[in-house]
Amino acid sequence: MNYFIMDEYDVIVIGAGHAGCEAALASARMGKKTLVFSMNLEAVAMMACNPSIGGTGKGHLVREIDALGGEMGMNIDKTFIQSKMLNTAKGPAVHSLRAQADKERYHAEMKRTMEIQENLDLKQGEVVDIFVKDGKACGVILKTGSAYKATAVILATGTFLRGKIFIGEWAYDSGPNGLAPSMELAANLRKHGLELRRFKTGTPARALASSLDFSKMEEQKGDEKIVPFSFMNDDLQKEQVSCWLTYTNEETHTVIRNNFSRSALFGGQIEGIGPRYCPSIEDKVNRFSDKERHQLFIEPEGLSTEEMYIQGMSSSLPEDVQRAFYQTIPGLEHLKIVRPAYAIEYDCIDPLNLKTSLENRTIENLFCAGQFNGSSGYEEAAAQGLIAGINAALKVDEKQPFVLDRSEAYIGVLIDDLVTKGTNEPYRIMTSRAEYRLVLRQDNADLRLTQRAYDIGLVSQERFRKFLETKEAADKELERLQNTIVMPNQVNKYLESIDSSALQNRASLTDLLKRPEITYENLAPIDLERTEKLSMHSVTQLEVQVKYAGYITKQLQQIERFKKLENKRLDADFDYSQVDSLRIEAIQKLNQFKPISVGQASRISGVSPADINVLLVHLEKIKRSRKMQS
Repeated sequence: MNYFIMDEYDVIVIGAGHAGCEAALASARMGKKTLVFSMNLEAVAMMACNPSIGGTGKGHLVREIDALGGEMGMNIDKTFIQSKMLNTAKGPAVHSLRAQADKERYHAEMKRTMEIQENLDLKQGEVVDIFVKDGKACGVILKTGSAYKATAVILATGTFLRGKIFIGEWAYDSGPNGLAPSMELAANLRKHGLELRRFKTGTPARALASSLDFSKMEEQKGDEKIVPFSFMNDDLQKEQVSCWLTYTNEETHTVIRNNFSRSALFGGQIEGIGPRYCPSIEDKVNRFSDKERHQLFIEPEGLSTEEMYIQGMSSSLPEDVQRAFYQTIPGLEHLKIVRPAYAIEYDCIDPLNLKTSLENRTIENLFCAGQFNGSSGYEEAAAQGLIAGINAALKVDEKQPFVLDRSEAYIGVLIDDLVTKGTNEPYRIMTSRAEYRLVLRQDNADLRLTQRAYDIGLVSQERFRKFLETKEAADKELERLQNTIVMPNQVNKYLESIDSSALQNRASLTDLLKRPEITYENLAPIDLERTEKLSMHSVTQLEVQVKYAGYITKQLQQIERFKKLENKRLDADFDYSQVDSLRIEAIQKLNQFKPISVGQASRISGVSPADINVLLVHLEKIKRSRKMQS
């Protein structure tokens, strides 16, 4: 191919979806000259599927992205039209924030943020190949023949790579939302030795709001007290729009069953593996035949459109069947479909071929992020994009990679699961995947991560100053509550008025706050010395620290034991065949993955606890031998 060099950058990002945006912004904010390509600038931060950010587990990721200096939390705070805290009936470890977005505004705000970001250039163009020299990625070539050099390259292609859409018997090459797919890049990545595989996802139909009967549905309102995603925001009160809940029924299921043969999913046209936790409606009806109904949420896509998203009903059935089964549902009897549901297949990499820094194992300086790594969801993509962008910038400076472990962040759980355990289906984060979720709460993400991000130059001075002020205020308030003593005769009348048992002896305000029925605000009438007004975030952190102190202490002890294995570092060049008594499978797996620690080695499939014990004994022998030699 003939090409001409246009310019040279530190970092080039291929793709400007949720992963590409975070990757490019992180790199640029760390001072690296960064270029990001999108095949179509209308696809920047495009919400091709659900018009929302956050949710169970995913809300934790967004808070962590924000605490690390990423943009997703700030962007949804600017553009949300409804906000809701999920799982509030359960403990704080699984509380998860979710917000409906105005999807056009979300795209426009993120695009503008990138356009005005120092050190960052955003360009429309289709990358068809990457330069690889001496085993290192060093630039990209565009379809137009122009080329750009770089020290590091990040692949964040989403579902565009050899994308193929399925609607019933019809299938055609396409990216999401009818945009053009990326065909040549996939072929050239294979030429460079990358092994690609096929995954599948899908999206439901969009219907015209005026064609729906909301009187037959259950209204779902947002929270009265809005909790921001970003730690930079304290108050986001605004008028919110409603979502609506309705259900499928036996008539719906009968229409679907009678047309299984016309589904691309069951007809054999689709070869890609779909997400277990977000199945199509035909898959639900087939797998859960005993269920009488499935819930559907009707969600607005924005304030400037009449399109409504029918969450819970993605499908690859033909359009005539879609209309038939949608019209059996209460409130949807006369719906007008403006965009039909479809399934989409795309190429992605096996994440076992990535290091914990998200650098490719075979091509140095090539980083990978988002759905290209086998994950699903905007939040998972953004989290990986942020880490890939950070590590690409650090690689340019020849610095050690930035890695979060499982005890530090949901982002650490996400990446460790992908690169150590791999995935045979689009991966989705869940709170159940985190062993230390009581410590990895969404309310304390800034306490866990902001200092680390500041140390590598990603978090701004303004954000860091606010973090320190908030932390100091909360610490001082906690100390004051511990030292403020109240007597029974001072508080018992008030305690009885709020259905809390009377005190028998003197107690601190912290002792009272430990009671499940008492909140920090409840203490105000008997806390006569209170002068500080804490932020919403600080109040939440303070309450959780006090109420769950014993449980948190136990989990911190578990983390300490976990850290001992994580801190036993392993040499990337170590040959495990030298370790006596290791099983053959363990030797093969360890030599293949080259774990960075004993902890990571213990999570590799095929490496048993007995193998880890053998490895620990071997490391101890090496340690003693070195001591004797010195």
